Amino acid sequence: MEKRVINPWKWQDARNYVQAVDVSNAKGTLYVSGQTAIDDDGISSNADMRTQLIKTLENVEKVIHDADYELKNIVRLNIYATDSASLFENFDVLQNWIQKNEIKQSSTVLEVKSLFETLKVELEATVVK
Repeated sequence: MEKRVINPWKWQDARNYVQAVDVSNAKGTLYVSGQTAIDDDGISSNADMRTQLIKTLENVEKVIHDADYELKNIVRLNIYATDSASLFENFDVLQNWIQKNEIKQSSTVLEVKSLFETLKVELEATVVK
């Protein structure tokens, strides 16, 4: 698999995403459903945004690893949050995770009216192999 990052500008570098990712010769593509801060028993978290974001990232990792894909090969990461101000106050959690895993992904951030039950953040990913 070959990945090529397309960044006509430099400003997005400080925000830990890229404008586009071109993938060729992929052996597989994994489309990860929106992951949230739900525990192993299916119980939705009612914790704060930071805690939910950490649990959500753990769940994203579990799905990707269980499918035998690598985090560094995430090419698309969409973020849905019920409170964008709270998300951005805790954005360091996401940015540190992206940097630690050497991810270069295109992204979209959307504020939504609500998510399932008490959830505050949801992440969906596309991963290639």
